[in-house]
This record gives sequence, C-alpha cells and structure tokens, in this order.
Amino acid sequence: MLIKIPVSGECREAEVTPEAVYLNRRRLLQGTLLSVAAAGVSPFARSAERYEGVDPAPAPAWFTEKLAETRWQAVVAQGEAITPFSDATHYNNFYEFGPNKGDPARHASALKIEPWTVIVDGEVDKPGRYFLEDLFPPNRLEERIYRLRCVEAWSMVIPWLGFPLADLIRQLQPRSSARYIRFETAYRPEEMRGTRSGFALIDWPYVEGLRMDEAMHPLTLLAVGMYGRVLPNQNGAPLRLVVPWKYGFKSIKSIVRISFVRDQPATTWQTMAPREYGFYANVNPQVSHPRWSQARERRLPGSLFKPNLRDTLLFNGYAEQVAGLYGAMDLGKDY
Repeated sequence: MLIKIPVSGECREAEVTPEAVYLNRRRLLQGTLLSVAAAGVSPFARSAERYEGVDPAPAPAWFTEKLAETRWQAVVAQGEAITPFSDATHYNNFYEFGPNKGDPARHASALKIEPWTVIVDGEVDKPGRYFLEDLFPPNRLEERIYRLRCVEAWSMVIPWLGFPLADLIRQLQPRSSARYIRFETAYRPEEMRGTRSGFALIDWPYVEGLRMDEAMHPLTLLAVGMYGRVLPNQNGAPLRLVVPWKYGFKSIKSIVRISFVRDQPATTWQTMAPREYGFYANVNPQVSHPRWSQARERRLPGSLFKPNLRDTLLFNGYAEQVAGLYGAMDLGKDY
C-alpha cells in the first residue's frame, strides 16, 4: 500500500481543528490563569525561583496550566551538581541558528512558537496535525534531572520539564508495523538564519530517529521546559526530545513532525558522516569518535586552567536502566 507522506507543513483539510474549538480552548485557559492571578499565586514564578539566576519568562497558557501540577524531581541525577542556567542556555549546538555555540542564544528569538503544531503520520491510527497542547497526556508534567553528554565530549546536568514519550505513543496508537519513529525539526529559513547559509552542509530539515523500544523506554522524554520555566528557543522550544543515554544530537529540537515508520529512518548526522555518527549514538567511552577519544568529558562550567574533566560513563550513567535494549548487539559496530 502506498502511503503519501505530505511535505513539512502540509495538512489535509479534515485534520484542521475548527477555529471555534481552538479559540474556545484558549478562552478557557485564559480564564484559569486569571483565577490563579486573582488568588495571588504564580506557579510559573514560583517554579523558576527553584534555580538561581533563572527569571520567569512569558509562557503560553497551556504551559502555565500544566506547570501548577508538576511533579518536581521525578528523576534525579544522584551526586550531580546542576549546570548553571546561563551555561545551559548560552552554550548550544542548534545549527539552524548558526555554527557557533553562542549563535542560538543570539538569534533564536526570531523563531515564532505560538501557536505550534506537530504533524503525526505514517503507521499510526491517529494521524493528523495537532496543536502542541493537544499532544499532552492527561497526567502531570515531570521534572527530570538528566545528564546531557555531547558527542563533542562536553557535558551538562539539566533539569527538564516534560512527559514520557511512551505516553504520547500510546495515545496516538501506532500499528504493529511501526518499528521506528522519525522526528523532524522545523525548517523556516526566514526565522532560522543558519539554514540560509550557503556554507551549511546539512540537508534541511534536521531529522532524527529512534527504534520503537528506545522510544517507549521510561527515560525517553518529550521536554517543554527546563529550570522550572518554559524552554528557551535556543534549547529547542517549544518541544524537544531528550534521550539521556545517547549523545545530544539524538535529542532533536523544535519538533514539527513525528512519523511512525517501518524502516530505520535516514538521520541527518548519520547521512552526512556515517563513520563518525551512528544511528544509535549511545554514549560509550570505549568507542572513540574517529577524530577524538570519548573516554573523558568536560563538564560545564569550566575554564582553560580548570576544565572540569571526568571519566565518561557507559550509556552516560544509565546502563542499569537501558543496557538490556542492546544485549544482543555489538556496541562497537552498532555505534
């Protein structure tokens, strides 16, 4: 059977949420926020105060509504100091906004994120174009404090806010033929200056993927916030993936498409440099990148004279939870 996959941004008329329904939902959310304000309570401000140097920022109604019932510290990285907010938001790889670490913080404000929609398609019983707030399962947001390990051998510890990807998968009801999930980042040249560069080697839009059992693992998170506040644009607002046992490039940002597919998707970095970036990209100190060792990492913040080096942990320290996913695989070959 031939399945037509629409181009990014395309939507069938039958999938469009009626305007009256969309506007009525927002009136209800606004009424909730007004009630909270009248009571003199600001869950958004209170949550941001949990972390030093984090100021509340304007947030859409759906986020503030969910934030009030967040399950804080649902998962904690034991013995780890949380990376300062300023480092986590000003040292990023998000090539859609430029090749340098500071480019996302400088240029990502151009990205328009409200309203935001996500196309769901492929081998799934509930395809369509969804407003972001309609993807949330009925349960609460959770704070998950995870290690983040970049393939470039630097790392952070970040408190994310989100919900398990598995909850959304169950809600969308994929068919048994779906063995992988393909994710796609927004591609908006008018808002993402990095995609306009003639020197960029990336074939936009950015694409990543997971095997279905990886996607269903309890640690796999869809994040909508960090440090008790809404996700900053440079960190992948308004919706990003977080897979803590894999190198950071697997945790795709600013998601606009989720496709349930039969075959392993061709992902961006694997397609560009297959010898350097494998599909699985599991953190492994015993498998070096062709141009540098992965045995050690530089934990941010640090300096030239105090680089804060430490040994890299297998599966980024989550081996006890996820090693069983790869029991029959050669992790040197399937890197």
